[in-house]
Amino acid sequence: MTLYPRSVRVRMTLWFGATLALILLAFSVSIQMFVHARLMRQVNRQLARDLAVVTRVVRDDPDEISEVSELGIALAQVAEGDRTVYRTEDWRRADLDKALKRWGKDLKRDGKRKRSDPVWSWRSDGRSYRLTATTLATSGRDFRIAVAQDEKSVRQNLTTLALMFLIGFPLTLSLAAIGGYFLAGRLLRPVGAMASKAQEITAERLSERLPVASPNDEFGRLATVFNRTLERLENSFEQLRRFTADASHELRTPLTAIRSVGEVALQEPLDPAACRDVIGSMLEEADRLARLVDNLLVLTRADSGRVRPPRTPLDLAALVKDVADCLGVLAEEKKQALTVEIAEPLIVEADRETLRLALINILDNAIKYTPAEGHIRIVVKRRDGKAAVEITDDGPGIPVEHREKIFERFYRIEKARSGETGGTGLGLAIARWAVELNGGRIELESEEGRGSTFRIALPERQGGDVAQT
Repeated sequence: MTLYPRSVRVRMTLWFGATLALILLAFSVSIQMFVHARLMRQVNRQLARDLAVVTRVVRDDPDEISEVSELGIALAQVAEGDRTVYRTEDWRRADLDKALKRWGKDLKRDGKRKRSDPVWSWRSDGRSYRLTATTLATSGRDFRIAVAQDEKSVRQNLTTLALMFLIGFPLTLSLAAIGGYFLAGRLLRPVGAMASKAQEITAERLSERLPVASPNDEFGRLATVFNRTLERLENSFEQLRRFTADASHELRTPLTAIRSVGEVALQEPLDPAACRDVIGSMLEEADRLARLVDNLLVLTRADSGRVRPPRTPLDLAALVKDVADCLGVLAEEKKQALTVEIAEPLIVEADRETLRLALINILDNAIKYTPAEGHIRIVVKRRDGKAAVEITDDGPGIPVEHREKIFERFYRIEKARSGETGGTGLGLAIARWAVELNGGRIELESEEGRGSTFRIALPERQGGDVAQT
């Protein structure tokens, strides 16, 4: 079992109280020592003045020493040898002769060491005195002059001050603790409000946000960061929901087609040629389904962040020619003209397979949406200090309102949603991921009714061995 309080409010109050207690204790001790030293200096100065007055009287006229009492000096004694010449009544009552005898013994024992500090204290009958003494030789006579000051007023002042500290210390600390507890509660009130609101936020209510009382203080910045995190989570959940719905729709389409073709084939007797047509249609839908699953697997790997292929020096022109040769058959089927222009040899540092995947998806997209007998142009050149591949088609173009969204998963322009293209809406999303994975970016320039240009820009590598393609 631990005694450490769980409440932050209580902990803040305890820390505040402990800190204030140390400060008050140090302050009280310092003040007590300062006042004590100041009062003692005042007593010592008064002793020095009294001693000077008595010494002057004795020097001027030793026989008139009785005038000392009239000068307001209550504690004084003048001795000549072992004979006391004069002493005040208060001196006698305080029995300060014992103090002088003790002082004399100390001088004999310690030599001249005590003379460096001629003021000393003496206690008699429960009272304290400060004494000082000196010797005077005048008119052939040797006198010993001593004066004293009662420390009663000093002790009373110090006792009163200490009593004030003893009473005020716990009272001040108690009031400060109460005030600190109240202020800590007000300070932590935004945290309580954020905690209460956070309990209401669930997966179905990710649109809720924490209250931000003051965006410029620490709690406000914490709430702002948490709200931004909630916003990212909300966007991620929304993308996941949309992705799941779109994936279900895309998967349902080929499965429904396969089932429909199969049911029709079972209901009617078919000759071998018709059977081949049915099987061909089913295989075509199965191929579309397989491509969709493959694309989903690629995007799943991309989302996991575990795909980090090594980059090697790569001849960009050779890779573009290889992709063009691979998809050239599709362009020939639509009687499209596919040309490749190499402005200059360019070497990039990239992963061949992922970059090839991006080029294939973009070129395949251009072939799908370019009309028959259209023209597709691929240019490899240097642009703005980077290696660039531009794929331009004669397709219908992309309206302005769709240009920022076509790289999203399953997003397709409505009029392009046709079974003739056989697209899944994932090709451009995969292409953007693959390009960004290799440190590049993909750009789009399009004008509705006049085709589109997709540009892949990659950092160029200077020198180095080139990977074989």
